[in-house]
Amino acid sequence: MSDEKYVLGVDFGTDSVRSIIVDVSTGKVLSSYVVNFSRWGKGKYCDPSKNRFRQHPLDYIEGIEESVTAALKMMPDGAGDRVTGIGVDTTGSTPAPVDKDGTLLALKEEFKDNPNAMFVLWKDHTAVDEAEDINRTARSWGGTDFTKYVGGVYSSEWFWAKILHILRKDEDVRRAAYSWVEHADWIPALLTGNLDPLTLKRGRCPSGHKAMWHEEWAGLPVEEFLIRVDPLLKGLRERLYSKTSTSDEKAGGLTAEWARKLGLKEGIAVAVGAFDAHMGAVGTEIKERTFVMILGTSACDMAIASRDVVGNKLIDGICGQVDGSIIPGMIGLEAGQSSFGDVFAWFRDILSWPVQNLIENTGIIDAGKASKIKDEIEERIITALSGEASKLSFTETVPIALDWLNGRRTPYADQKLKGAITGLTLGTTAVGIFKALVESTAFGARAIIERFNEEGIEIEDVVASGGIPKKSPYVMQVMSDVLNMPVKVARTEQAGALGAAMFASVAAGVYGSIKDAQDSMGSGFAETYRPDSEKAKVYGELYRRYKEIGGVLEEHLRK
Repeated sequence: MSDEKYVLGVDFGTDSVRSIIVDVSTGKVLSSYVVNFSRWGKGKYCDPSKNRFRQHPLDYIEGIEESVTAALKMMPDGAGDRVTGIGVDTTGSTPAPVDKDGTLLALKEEFKDNPNAMFVLWKDHTAVDEAEDINRTARSWGGTDFTKYVGGVYSSEWFWAKILHILRKDEDVRRAAYSWVEHADWIPALLTGNLDPLTLKRGRCPSGHKAMWHEEWAGLPVEEFLIRVDPLLKGLRERLYSKTSTSDEKAGGLTAEWARKLGLKEGIAVAVGAFDAHMGAVGTEIKERTFVMILGTSACDMAIASRDVVGNKLIDGICGQVDGSIIPGMIGLEAGQSSFGDVFAWFRDILSWPVQNLIENTGIIDAGKASKIKDEIEERIITALSGEASKLSFTETVPIALDWLNGRRTPYADQKLKGAITGLTLGTTAVGIFKALVESTAFGARAIIERFNEEGIEIEDVVASGGIPKKSPYVMQVMSDVLNMPVKVARTEQAGALGAAMFASVAAGVYGSIKDAQDSMGSGFAETYRPDSEKAKVYGELYRRYKEIGGVLEEHLRK
C-alpha cells in the first residue's frame, strides 16, 4: 500500500466534470466522481434558438473542487499524498476572454452575467458568418492559406471565428479583453498559478486544430491575414502565443492554494491540457490505422499516422492534422460529426411533446403521477425504439436521413447545413424514422473514413468509446453493418479521464512515453460488433443514396 502511486484524470464534458483516481501501475480506476454544472443545468446564458451556448467559469471551478475531493473521500486515508500528477481534458474549441492579468472577464463583477464574457462552448454556432469571412479571406488574400492544415475549411466551432464574433457583437468585452484562452489551457493554468496570457502553456492540441497554429508560419496566422479578415483582430496575435506544448509536458506544479482545496500535495505535476476526444483516443489505446470514435452528444473521431505516411499531404475536409496533438511524435488527425447522440435526443423530445405538455392537464391523474409517467416514458423511448427498429424488414426502399441537424463538421465543415428526412410515406412509422436517423449517423461516419482512405490514411480498425457504445447495442450494430467492419467497444467508460491520467503519469515522470503508459494502464475492449454481410450489401446501396441525396439537397439545406 505504501508503495502505490496514483494519478488523477479530470474530464470536463459538456454537462459535467468527472474526476478519477487511477493506480498508475495498472490503470485500474480506484474511484470516480461526477459533478453536474449547476448554472449550465439550469440553462443559464444559453439560447438554443440562436445556437448560443455559453458556460460560466464558476461551474468549472466549483466542479473540479467538488469532484476531486469527493473522489478522494472514497479512497483510504492518505490517498491524496500518493497522487503524483494531474491530467486535464476539456471540450473544445471553448475559448474565453481574459484581462491583462489573465482574469477571466466573467469572474469580474461587471461581466459576471454577460454571456459574451464567458467560455464559448464547442457547440456554439453563433460565429457562422465569421467562419465564412475567414474561409473567404484564406482563399483570396494572396498569401498562405492558413486553413490548409485544418482540412481547408475553418469552422464556426473554432477559436478565431468565436473570438471575432464576440469582438463584433460586444463593445464592452472588446475593450476589456486583452487576450483569450482555451478552456483546455485555462484549467492547468489555474491549478499551477500561471494565468498570465503571455506565458501560460498553450496546448498543441487546441492551438493546432482550432487556432491555425503551425510551425510552418512560426505560430498563429500572420497579422496581415488577420487584419484582412477584420481590423478588429489587429494586435491580438502578439497578445496570444507563438509556442505550444504537447500534453506529456508539465504545465507546472500544483499551487499550495489548490493543493489545500483538493487535498493533494503541493508541487505535483499538472500536465498540459488537451481536448476530451484527443485524450479519449489515448485512453482507448489508439495506434496507427485505428479510427477511434468518441460517441456522445456529437462524434469526435481520431486517427494517428507517422510523419512518413503523411509526408507533405494536406488532407482536405477534416478538422486538422497536427504534429503531436494526440500522441507526441505522431501526426494527430481529427474529424467528427456535429451531432450524434443529439440526433436521437432530438427525436425523443419530438415524440415526448404530448407527454411533456398535455398529460398534466388531462385531469385524469395528479401532478405527481404525471411527472413519474413523463420521466419513465422519456427514459424508455430510445431503448424501445431501438428494439423495434432491429425487427424491421430490411430493404432498400426506406426513408433516408441526412445527419446534419447541427451542421456538418466533417467531411468539409459547414455549420449552415440542416438535416433532412426523405422518402416518407403515410406508412412510415416513428420506428422507421428512428431507424433512418440511426443509419444516417453511421453513413456520416462512413463518409469520414472514406475521406481518410482516399488520402492514403488507411483505416483497418474501428474503436468506439463514450456513453453511446455501452448503452446502445443497436446503434453499434448498425455502425458495424454500414461500415462493413468490426467495431470494438472500449472497456473503459471513462476514456477521456483515463487518457488524461496517462498524460499525468508521463508528465510526472512515472513513464517515459505515452506508449509505455498505454501498455501499462490500458483496459482493452469489452466487446466487438461484427457486420452482417447481407445487411452490409444493402447498406452499400443506401449509403450511395445518402451521398446522392446530400449532393442534391446541400445547397437548399444551407439557406
